Amino acid sequence: MSKQKTKFCCQECGYESPKWMGKCPGCQSWNTMVEEIETVVRTKGMNSSAPRTKEKPTPIIHIESSPEPRVVTSNKELNRVLGGGIVPGSLILVGGDPGIGKSTLLLQTSFELTQAHQKVLYISGEESVKQTKLRADRLNASSPLLYVLCETNLELIEEAIQEIEPDFLVIDSIQTVFHPAITSAPGTVSQVRECTGHFMRIAKGKGIATVLVGHVTKEGAIAGPRMLEHMVDCVLYFEGERHHSYRVLRAVKNRFGSTNEIGIFEMQEVGLVEVSNPSELFLSERPLGVAGSTVVASMEGTRPVLVEIQALVSSTNFPSPRRMATGVDHNRLSLIIAVLEKRMGMFLQNQDAYLNVAGGVKLDEPAVDLAIAISIASSFRDHATRPFDVVFGEIGLTGEVRGVSRIDQRVKEAEKLGFRRVIMPEKSLKGWTHPPGMEIIGVNTVSEALKAALD
Repeated sequence: MSKQKTKFCCQECGYESPKWMGKCPGCQSWNTMVEEIETVVRTKGMNSSAPRTKEKPTPIIHIESSPEPRVVTSNKELNRVLGGGIVPGSLILVGGDPGIGKSTLLLQTSFELTQAHQKVLYISGEESVKQTKLRADRLNASSPLLYVLCETNLELIEEAIQEIEPDFLVIDSIQTVFHPAITSAPGTVSQVRECTGHFMRIAKGKGIATVLVGHVTKEGAIAGPRMLEHMVDCVLYFEGERHHSYRVLRAVKNRFGSTNEIGIFEMQEVGLVEVSNPSELFLSERPLGVAGSTVVASMEGTRPVLVEIQALVSSTNFPSPRRMATGVDHNRLSLIIAVLEKRMGMFLQNQDAYLNVAGGVKLDEPAVDLAIAISIASSFRDHATRPFDVVFGEIGLTGEVRGVSRIDQRVKEAEKLGFRRVIMPEKSLKGWTHPPGMEIIGVNTVSEALKAALD
């Protein structure tokens, strides 16, 4: 027997309530509670006569471990982010802003897999078959092993999977797919959760690598319940600015590899082209001999990336100066300015401070603190830094420069691009031999770093 029950679900976090509320108690969002009808099926208790299988607990030392088989694509940047290739039976969630290039990337990846004799089924719920064909013609991504279907009904999609038996499945997007047995509209919490569960069982049961495309909210998070990210094996974010030609594919969860890996792509007329040397791309338009410009060696996963940090400090007539940061945490900028005022004696209370990571890259590791401080001091004193200096190090509240990890990779990347001097924490120099052609300056405080960079 079944009984229908009405409930209200938050479309941001999945919070459920028996009555409507204007503000969600779970995520504090306004006007996100939507009415849904839930069908409750009453079944027998635990003593049902239905057959059940029981597995006995096994000591972990008796479990044989073997490396996961992977399908390596011709796209090295995608292989890097996924941890070495696509694992059969894995469930991957890809999110990004509208028009950022998610469908383009997945269509190119589908075509590359067909070149390795993999059968691919591309389910498009937002575009017609002809629109997908036009994109494939533009990308030169046509293959007899690439099947395209425009469908949003989950049952019909399962029938197509049973008929074709693909090795790789793309669902574009999960918010458009609906289960006929659920009365709520497509894209709601119940539909997204149920459809994702079906695709997870299909991926694990049949060994089909499945990619789900997810919409994002205005804050940049993947729309739908947070449970969606817990169900999948890998979560990828496709980032980038519309006015920039390159895109960043970032892994924030990966059960088969390391997290925080990034892949750099450049959007061209023929589609997304991988960038093998992102540091050279980010520094291609760097001005030399200009105050407020500093190059930092940052680590994105296992890859060192050299990025230019620009700062502009100007006087203000308002009682409260502005603090604006693009590419780094705004609170981190305020902290470093406070350290410069307290420990270095810089009077910045009547100065507006603007900070920008050139190229639109987002840096979140503490090793960029020292470069931010030197950029602000350089702009405040109107004194340019040396054009071939690289800086990295973490700053503490007492003005000390703390050590960072993987300095050998950072210095080698700087040497490869022609930089001659590195300003870094002295604590990181222990047990490490620097390249003979590089000048290494170890500093213990922000004062020593500013003296070395600006004198």
